Amino acid sequence: MLESMDATASGTLVLDGVSKVYRRGSADVHALADVSLSVPGGELVVLLGPSGSGKTTLLNVVGAIEPVTSGRVEVAGIDVPALRGRDLTEFRRGTVGYIFQFFNLVPTLTAAENVEIIAELTGADPRGRAVAALAEVGMADRRDHFPAQLSGGEQQRVAIARALVKDAPVLLADEPTGSLDLETGRQILGLLRAAAGDGRTVVLVTHNSAIAALADRVVHLRDGRITTVTAVDRPATVAEVSW
Repeated sequence: MLESMDATASGTLVLDGVSKVYRRGSADVHALADVSLSVPGGELVVLLGPSGSGKTTLLNVVGAIEPVTSGRVEVAGIDVPALRGRDLTEFRRGTVGYIFQFFNLVPTLTAAENVEIIAELTGADPRGRAVAALAEVGMADRRDHFPAQLSGGEQQRVAIARALVKDAPVLLADEPTGSLDLETGRQILGLLRAAAGDGRTVVLVTHNSAIAALADRVVHLRDGRITTVTAVDRPATVAEVSW
């Protein structure tokens, strides 16, 4: 069984020769082809590339949403392709947090309840931890509101709180600002930059190349392959980025 990990645990990512092939009729589609990448824990990593370049697929294999066809994936020291059954469930539950573009909140639950249902799976005092996570993203005063009563940016903050409440060492964000206005998007990026500053590893997929200025490491993909990996000496603050 997997050992439990807290937010200070290493979020190191290692991909070695990773391929992901989908069968489309009689043809094989290579979504990822011989991808190798090493990321130390505590970084904000931005994945850039055109549609169909493999960004979301890479995110999904790191998060064990999809299995690899071949290659090695290690997340926080865990051999992801080897996971089965309960170990796979525990990995998804405690090692990675997911933040999606379209929030995926339960419409019949309040903001606090949406976070609490995740907190119940990952530790004691789920209500207290849910309230604390909402306060961390500036949503303490909206915790009793339902998703329909919240703006898009507020819903995304709840989604981030839901990921943070796990105390997972790795956060995976797929176009988290894609459906938000500019100012709200900047606020969300500030929260993710702060999460990396707190020691979590954040992997963020985006089409917006300006966001790369916030990253510790920028990975460009095309046709399922990594074309360049750039380590950034001094990531910009959100206030310094213009787009």
